[in-house]
Amino acid sequence: MPSDEGQQAYVAGLKMLARRELSEKQIRERLKRREYSADAIDAGVARLKEARALDDSRFAFALARHEISTKRHGRLRAQRQIEAAGIPPALAREALDETLASLDPDALIDAALGRRLRDGQGIEDDAAFRRLYRFLLTQGFESDRVIRILKQRRR
Repeated sequence: MPSDEGQQAYVAGLKMLARRELSEKQIRERLKRREYSADAIDAGVARLKEARALDDSRFAFALARHEISTKRHGRLRAQRQIEAAGIPPALAREALDETLASLDPDALIDAALGRRLRDGQGIEDDAAFRRLYRFLLTQGFESDRVIRILKQRRR
């Protein structure tokens, strides 16, 4: 029979997961901030996993889709975000590989550029080229691809 505090940690975890998908690491951190004991957290997380309410694989794939499709981040930034949520690097790569398999990487960069260049605007000078290059790198796109696309857009 689970302890009363373990039951409370389980219910608190369920409430967190009802709002949005979270990783095991995130659930553990949030329960710890709410001052549940380590044993209660372990019991609550074990029950969440058993009930399949908590699944790091499902979370990794959902976060990969969100980072790529909604936030329009590149592979590198998306991988950093997924790993920062407590997902192992191999699982993060697998989720990103599947998410990016049907997408054109150049189209993703073009979409990110579309946020900065309005109405088909070109790149006017070297300062704008450098600024856009830095922006796209911070968004997680590969350097060689970024340079090639920026050169195509340069007037």
